[in-house]
Amino acid sequence: MGKLEIICGPMFSGKSEELIRRIRRAEFAKLPIQVFKHQFDQRTTINHIHAHSGGAITAIPVIQAEDIEKHLHPATQVIGIDEVQFFEPDITPYIARLIEKGKRIIAAGLDVDFRIQPFGCMPTLLAIADEITKLSAVCLICGSDARLTQRLVNGLPAQKNDPLVLIGAQECYQARCRSCHEIAG
Repeated sequence: MGKLEIICGPMFSGKSEELIRRIRRAEFAKLPIQVFKHQFDQRTTINHIHAHSGGAITAIPVIQAEDIEKHLHPATQVIGIDEVQFFEPDITPYIARLIEKGKRIIAAGLDVDFRIQPFGCMPTLLAIADEITKLSAVCLICGSDARLTQRLVNGLPAQKNDPLVLIGAQECYQARCRSCHEIAG
């Protein structure tokens, strides 16, 4: 039987790094792997997943579950998916079908958005996951464990009604603890 492993947490917590580590272990075990990322994430190169720590792995950029299905080789046993929160809800039944076919799915993404609301398909994926790894970062204000993502606009906390998706890194996001996290408006 297959399984679903979810790696979640705020920006800068090491989600992509952990996904890369698990994929490398599967490669070492000589398991057939394929890695996908949402096409929204073009922060570095479109054909790679990059960890903020510097690690990288080749990935196929896709927009929806259908695109994964088009690229997926029948022999693939381990499937990595980065930035899974950006996918439409139809990714969930697709992942469930892959699990039923005996595939191991390792998906990484933000569990909550900058407003501290469940992000996209993540609540459902977390509910059906076989294993959940929730990572934390370091709060850039006080140094304690950070479990939230702070969006900044011109150095100030984003407004509650700002667009949900804004691709970026340190220039517009920080890891923050609950006490230091702010939402303007």
